[in-house]
Amino acid sequence: MIQQQVTPISLDAITPFEKKLDLTLTKKSISVLQINLGKRCNLACSHCHVEASPNRTEELSPEVGDRIIELIYKFPQIKVVDLTGGAPEMLYGFKPIIEAARANGKEVIVRSNLTIYFVEGFEDIPDYCAQNQVRVVASLPCYLADNVDKMRGKGVYNDSIQAIQWLNRLGYSRNPNLILDLVYNPPLPTTEKFSLAPNQIQLERDYQIFLKEHFEIDFNNLLTITNLPMGRTKVHLEHRNLHIPYLHFLESHFNASTVEHLMCRNQLSIDYLGNIYDCDFNQMENLPAKQRDRPLTVAKLLEAGTLDLIDEIQTAPYCYGCTAGCGSSCGGTLV
Repeated sequence: MIQQQVTPISLDAITPFEKKLDLTLTKKSISVLQINLGKRCNLACSHCHVEASPNRTEELSPEVGDRIIELIYKFPQIKVVDLTGGAPEMLYGFKPIIEAARANGKEVIVRSNLTIYFVEGFEDIPDYCAQNQVRVVASLPCYLADNVDKMRGKGVYNDSIQAIQWLNRLGYSRNPNLILDLVYNPPLPTTEKFSLAPNQIQLERDYQIFLKEHFEIDFNNLLTITNLPMGRTKVHLEHRNLHIPYLHFLESHFNASTVEHLMCRNQLSIDYLGNIYDCDFNQMENLPAKQRDRPLTVAKLLEAGTLDLIDEIQTAPYCYGCTAGCGSSCGGTLV
């Protein structure tokens, strides 16, 4: 068996992210709440940074759900409520939070794996999302079946195609109030031949042409997202001695013009326990948002009467994943 040759490199060789910046990374006014409802999911994708699966039991409690709904009612500055998981559709609080957000005129995003529509008990989700004008951001990490099934499980591609066709029939991407976006993730690297996501505009055209020609599928936008080295992606990299080389690759492609547009600047990430983070990635790495070195919670925000308490955004080496090349966020490329 041929042993893979990997360039020796240590974490010390990675420039601390905060030292790469000219200025302290600070928050703007908060306008987005991204809520991770838990880690239970009907899939267990190989690249999942949440490490979600059918065996996970963590999910939102009624008490924390009520506090989140109170936040939504209390702060008009919130423009977007973004639900993720796990599979958010199968977790406590999904519908009550959507209804509270829509009642208060917020845009609602649901990050869906699409296959959940075919799980018993969740067949009503497409109609429910359409009725509430929920923006669906759906994972489809390639337009080819083989690549998707390798990353997400056998048969996921076919179910995903059928789910998108279902959404199209309901008016998604055809009615201007029903937005359907697809998400591309690069394949996980197996050697040091790393690469960033392809050009988002060109890849979107490729998706549109292929999916329309083969399946009569329409969608609004393609979002390309870099795989950050955490969760199952980190395990995959560490198993191949690629974790630190991958971080070094991301740092070497740092683009300062992305910093102004980072999603952590105007977003709060909330976990199923009610803890606050600057972004979903920090949440997965248990790096809480802080005010004067004290971790924040939903309860503390309500008590203080403001969302804008964070002095400085918490950073780590994986932040290079959001600032490499054209940048990466939950909304796709940044520049």
